[in-house]
Amino acid sequence: MGLFEIFKPKKRPETEPKKSLPPEVLRVVRVLKKVQDPETGLNIVDEGLLYGLTVKEKEVEVFLLMARSTPHCHFCQMLAINVQNKILRDIVDVLKAEGFNRIRVYNELGLLLAEV
Repeated sequence: MGLFEIFKPKKRPETEPKKSLPPEVLRVVRVLKKVQDPETGLNIVDEGLLYGLTVKEKEVEVFLLMARSTPHCHFCQMLAINVQNKILRDIVDVLKAEGFNRIRVYNELGLLLAEV
């Protein structure tokens, strides 16, 4: 890497899901783009919080990266928990509005965070 390589514009992450995904998965990804992180204002798909998805008829499983960045600050942990809860509520709400009757949301460790 040359000295001035750091000044070159970075390639932006892909914001549209890959077209090779099944149509039902593409539909859910587009629906989840309606859910915003209240701290950043970005949707959870573009922000990179969504890392996995399973769709079967009217059932959906969502896998999120929900790591907390400030483990030693108790106030910051409470804020992170409140943000996480808002994101979870919004995910459940948009998926219910889309007609899904069984919704499960997991974190990166596979722990169930929300179930409807």
